[in-house]
Amino acid sequence: MNDLNKTILVTGGAGFIGSNFIPYYLEQNPEQHIINLDALTYAGDLENLSEVESNPRYQFIKGDIRNRELLEKIFQDHNIHGVVHFAAESHVDNSISNPGVFIETNVNGTFNLLDAAFKTWMKAPFEYREEFRDCRFHHISTDEVYGSLGDTGYFTEKTPYAPNSPYSASKAASDMVVRSYHHTYGMNTVITNCSNNYGPKQHKEKLIPTIIRKAISREDIPIYGNGKNVRDWLYVLDHVKAISLVYTEAKAGDVYNIGGDAEMQNIELAQKICKLLDELKPKDSGSYSEQITFVKDRAGHDQRYAIDASKIRSQLNWKAESKFEDALMETIKFYLK
Repeated sequence: MNDLNKTILVTGGAGFIGSNFIPYYLEQNPEQHIINLDALTYAGDLENLSEVESNPRYQFIKGDIRNRELLEKIFQDHNIHGVVHFAAESHVDNSISNPGVFIETNVNGTFNLLDAAFKTWMKAPFEYREEFRDCRFHHISTDEVYGSLGDTGYFTEKTPYAPNSPYSASKAASDMVVRSYHHTYGMNTVITNCSNNYGPKQHKEKLIPTIIRKAISREDIPIYGNGKNVRDWLYVLDHVKAISLVYTEAKAGDVYNIGGDAEMQNIELAQKICKLLDELKPKDSGSYSEQITFVKDRAGHDQRYAIDASKIRSQLNWKAESKFEDALMETIKFYLK
């Protein structure tokens, strides 16, 4: 898969996970070039990519995956030989208040991208053009497509889809469109479904940055419902290593779940962050945890997500290397800075 001197298209590369992936991938693959296509909505920030902006193997294009004409032009002009597709609307609360844009971007946008790749790379179903025969489309998705777990059990790659929010429904639909291009047209696609990411460069509205921001501003730290919803936390640098492995080594048509093996209740997470902040930036008196307040629960709030990542561990020899407490400490330091 790992051809030299090839250009790959990364969509949504100015967002949280994409902007951690690009510097890592460029460093690991010194012959390859990256075109980063990002619409720079509220979630994208070019400052996230300051370390690569002068790299001659990196180029940024501002644009939207809903723009079919633009996508076709990029494939033609830049001789794109692979896609790593992060671009998505991803905030559950926003999907509840404004579901339409999630369908447009996550479903229609993914279709546009797949179809532009198919028409560039392939002559006919199951027949790649000679110069594009190693091209691959890697779709980045979420564990939320599987719905909600009870107190026990884990999501595996065989878990039936049961999305519960407009966000997760739009991601489930996009996964299915990607799958269809593999089975109907023989396109070389791979899909990864990850658990909740955390780390540097995450948008301030997400849970961990919100807890840190509210704590140091001496505001109430809002936790939904009773705080007992459980999430599995994956450090973003562990995730980008997994993406890079799947993109370069997985079999066509394969799907991998990527989890951090760090399950905890939201209230437990808030308390851990407050405890670390008490050490790093102590208040004059008392603990940041005194600011934790419970707010009205989110509509349709999934109770528990947990990933069984044994397939990627055994087949591609990947594991989450970061210790949760250490990576959380690094994350907090990034936001304090």
